[in-house]
Amino acid sequence: MDESTRRAVAAAREEFPSVAALDEVERGRAVFGFDGYLDRVREIVADRVDPDTYEGLSTIAALGDRVANSVAADSSLTFEWLQHGNRTGGHTCHLARAFGTWSFDPVMVGMYGDPVHDAFASEFDDYELHSMGDPGVTDAVEFDDGKLMLTEVGDTMDLDWAGLDERLGHERLADRLDGAALLGIGYWSETPGLPDILKGLRELWDDIADPPSHVLVDPGDVRKLDAEGLRAGRKAIGRLNEVTDVVVSSNRAETGVLADAYEGEADRSFEEAAEVVESVLSPAWFVGHGVDRSVVVSPDGTDSVAVPAVTDPELTTSSGDHFNAGLGLGLVNGLSPAAAVVLGNAVAGHFVRTADQPSLADVRAFVDDYDEKF
Repeated sequence: MDESTRRAVAAAREEFPSVAALDEVERGRAVFGFDGYLDRVREIVADRVDPDTYEGLSTIAALGDRVANSVAADSSLTFEWLQHGNRTGGHTCHLARAFGTWSFDPVMVGMYGDPVHDAFASEFDDYELHSMGDPGVTDAVEFDDGKLMLTEVGDTMDLDWAGLDERLGHERLADRLDGAALLGIGYWSETPGLPDILKGLRELWDDIADPPSHVLVDPGDVRKLDAEGLRAGRKAIGRLNEVTDVVVSSNRAETGVLADAYEGEADRSFEEAAEVVESVLSPAWFVGHGVDRSVVVSPDGTDSVAVPAVTDPELTTSSGDHFNAGLGLGLVNGLSPAAAVVLGNAVAGHFVRTADQPSLADVRAFVDDYDEKF
């Protein structure tokens, strides 16, 4: 808990409504696109004692050691893994779930199947849902120090502006964006045509009477993108930011990859990498989030906010999406950059500790008790 974190937490406590005044939280329609995933939560078995007893492989480092030992021995390798449930996932599902909990009106535009898969239809029955193709499937392997995501990407891989027009229609998209408080988009890494979509949105923006004031973009694992795609995204984000506030949010590793891709490999701190990416992409804010610290680069400068660690997380898969949900909540409610990052840390922090969506009261309580969690 450092001085910059104390200032950020104080700002969040002042700017976000108290528990007694949570009915003052700004709400409204929130539109999320353009993915959709079916997640299978997994655990890898380290040692099997008997049919009913086993010890789980607890860390990614331990997984790496086993793989390295197998390579050194020139041997194949087999892992037993267990499935601990199914969930709907991806940017649209995780953020819509959070915003729905907070009594927003979520609109989901993504890949949910044709006909819509039962998992999406049953969970999001109360939300407006537009399916444009087949969802992806992810095996999310949980470890104490992170997660391994094994993904079969759905129909987002070939989605571009023309495809969005064909599958949804620009008039329908413009209608849903008109009056919306927020547009959330993820993930660039799974939608290589996203720069073309952002370019189309820039042209569409002029035809919308009351477009969203904020667009939240999650690039995802950008190591999958080539240099040409990264350059195209750089131009498209800057152009869209001319007519709205585009906020780009990446995790710590992705922030470093983006900085190296745009400015060459170098030994940079988290804050320095975030500043490089902000200077290149030219969004309203660039936000980097990590397990121990989150940073935001904005016209106010660079703010760094420590994250209260949790030694025994209940669930880490989608923690980044939950951070983005809290960040989006801060954007809609006009919080300053550092205070909005505190809300992101709070929503993610509650989720990894409980594997459950926080209510607005839970978010406020986490902010109130932020210092005590260190």
